[in-house]
Amino acid sequence: MCGIVGLFLKKDDLRPKLGDMLTDMLITMTDRGPDSAGIAIYGDGAEGAVKITVQSDAPQSAFAGLDAELGAALGVTPEVKVVDTHAVLTLPEAKAAEAIAWLEARGLRIMGSGASMEIYKEVGLPKDVAARFGLREMGGSHGIGHTRMATESAVTTLGAHPFSTADDQCLVHNGSLSNHNQMRRKLAKKGVMTRSENDTEVGAAYISSRIAEGASLGEALEGTIEDLDGFFTFVTGTKNGFGVVRDPIACKPAVMAETDDYVAFASEYRAFADLPGIEAARVWEPEPATVYFWER
Repeated sequence: MCGIVGLFLKKDDLRPKLGDMLTDMLITMTDRGPDSAGIAIYGDGAEGAVKITVQSDAPQSAFAGLDAELGAALGVTPEVKVVDTHAVLTLPEAKAAEAIAWLEARGLRIMGSGASMEIYKEVGLPKDVAARFGLREMGGSHGIGHTRMATESAVTTLGAHPFSTADDQCLVHNGSLSNHNQMRRKLAKKGVMTRSENDTEVGAAYISSRIAEGASLGEALEGTIEDLDGFFTFVTGTKNGFGVVRDPIACKPAVMAETDDYVAFASEYRAFADLPGIEAARVWEPEPATVYFWER
């Protein structure tokens, strides 16, 4: 099952409402996957800085004094924003790799990093996950979300979507890949590693690898049709927008809507029902083996 949502805002005056709109869409998809949920929000970022989102099952002890300890290790004290079991650390981009290594050695789970992306995901119903993180109050230019019904891996925070395998890139997925172990080995030979057993993370890593090799987002998404076996609907987020692709069979449900104000994606039309101006939107089902993307 699983439910996917995505929202790309064309007008800046809607940015403060992004989290609220996306949360309603995600909650509507609850019965497609009630075990865990997550959302990636693309908001403002400082020039030359990177945001690293981390998670801990014991946030009070894990995040206490984190800024001072990391500052002592790196020589630069990060800004730390604690949000329930997650923390977002903002620090100079040049220190990102060193910071991630230090954080992982400390036992913290890396959710994602980038100039503008923050990822929040946890076990639980979408409404509860959204409330814990205050997702309704979050603004931004675009975002994607996922509510999961686990079929191929355990119900854990790391198994929840979105998955991020490069700065400002993330992926949500409805379906199942049959050659993910083979692709995981191919990617590992290129130095592209994954942190979980989830097949979706392999899809994310494949797209990130293609983009790192010089492919555009559209070319990377087209590559999934040839190189990834199984059935899938992918929605991938980047710093500048998001893209959608379905496998050639397209057995997983998907629908899109576009107005002058936004582009929206969901597994089912009912997720759009409360969006402003939806009655005048162009609504369509994405074609099989066809790439759609919107970027600034």
